[in-house]
Amino acid sequence: MSDNRHIDLWNRCLDIIRDNVPEQAFKTWFLPIVPKKYEDNTLTVQVNSQFFYEYLEEKYIDLIRQAIFKVFGQGTKLMYDVTVVNRPKASVNIPSTPHVPPTPAKPVQTKQIPQTPVVELDPHLIPNYNFDTFIEGISNKLSRSVAEAVAQDPAKTVFNPLFVYGASGVGKTHLVNAIGTKIKELYPQKRVLYVSAHLFQVQYTDSVRNNTTNDFIKFYQTIDVLIMDDIQEFAGATKTQNTFFHIFNHLHQNGKQLILTSDRTPAQLQGMEERLITRFKWGMVAELEKPTLDLRKDILRNKIKRDGLKFPAEVIDFIAENVGDSVRDLEGIVISIMAHSTVYNKSITLELAERVVRKVVNCEKKEISVNDIVDLVCKHYGVATNAIYTKTRKRDVVLARQVSMYLAKKNTELSAAKIGVMIGNKDHATVVHACKTIKEQMSVNKNFSSEIDELQTELKR
Repeated sequence: MSDNRHIDLWNRCLDIIRDNVPEQAFKTWFLPIVPKKYEDNTLTVQVNSQFFYEYLEEKYIDLIRQAIFKVFGQGTKLMYDVTVVNRPKASVNIPSTPHVPPTPAKPVQTKQIPQTPVVELDPHLIPNYNFDTFIEGISNKLSRSVAEAVAQDPAKTVFNPLFVYGASGVGKTHLVNAIGTKIKELYPQKRVLYVSAHLFQVQYTDSVRNNTTNDFIKFYQTIDVLIMDDIQEFAGATKTQNTFFHIFNHLHQNGKQLILTSDRTPAQLQGMEERLITRFKWGMVAELEKPTLDLRKDILRNKIKRDGLKFPAEVIDFIAENVGDSVRDLEGIVISIMAHSTVYNKSITLELAERVVRKVVNCEKKEISVNDIVDLVCKHYGVATNAIYTKTRKRDVVLARQVSMYLAKKNTELSAAKIGVMIGNKDHATVVHACKTIKEQMSVNKNFSSEIDELQTELKR
């Protein structure tokens, strides 16, 4: 077959695949594939990591085969050339062959920024948050696999930026710290920095006050791997967003890795500039789901083993079944039970666990986010979550939006202005009016008042 014939045929395969998968999945998993050659009825395609190969095999192999059989012919074999991860070449239907190391990519030529000699940078990572202590389960398998691929080859995979989202307590901070810790282990010379969005805002504000903004920006432009936690904190902070936008562009264009976390998807980030949201979706958007029951048990067993403790199996089962969906809460319960056992000189029994768990679950104030509120309210009223962020004046959407604002004001410490930005990008007055409207309806309509009370109870479960 001619040098380019297999490329033309593969592009025909892509046309078939594109019609059968979501656009984002197509861009993430199929556009990066490079058709290398077609010989002896075998198509060889290049992928950039072992994880990439494994994910294609698990999720899309039937579709790929159908497309290849239709275009190249029935019985065509497929082989993967893995060129990034330092492992043997993976193959399908034919024996593996020795892996050929990839040719190093040319560094982007950029003008050097004058600066003082680079000194050792404290990455501000949490050492205990590593891959060894991050327990894998069905709910986090994809995110963990992507994270490991990034750690092995920062900025060399299609996962740049890596945007990890999920509810509070599911392990986002743990996972991104694990990436940073692994990168420092593999590439000690790389400048890795973990920083919360809140701290970044404080630093930026101080730089403006002290007239050192240029130094602030230049510092961040020297980072090789920037890990930004809780990016949703930038909502409504236009000047901070603008500064981060330029830092993001500089790092990305110069082959640096960006890793971001949020409690919601990029599409749900209200009060964020569209150009930033677009960039957040350039790489991989990975969800960390709430841990399943089996994963919660595994997390507990691992925590107990690390701490040198012994818990009866029935105690572990009880905790996993009764303590929410937060990894942080699970580990906190273990500490509480151990403390009770030590202070009162009691054995760790199911009875003790029940007493401690019920006390903590009933008395501990649950952390409620605006995202949690919007999801619950929209589900209750049968409204699409995205609709609440639009300008529509449909009655059911307006009601859901107003109830969300009322509950957000009641259950969070956020200001009315901040709530408005996060729910439909509305102003302070709109939130005040919504709260007043809901209170008035509750005072004259007992059924409506009961409905709001039910939502309030559900939020605290």
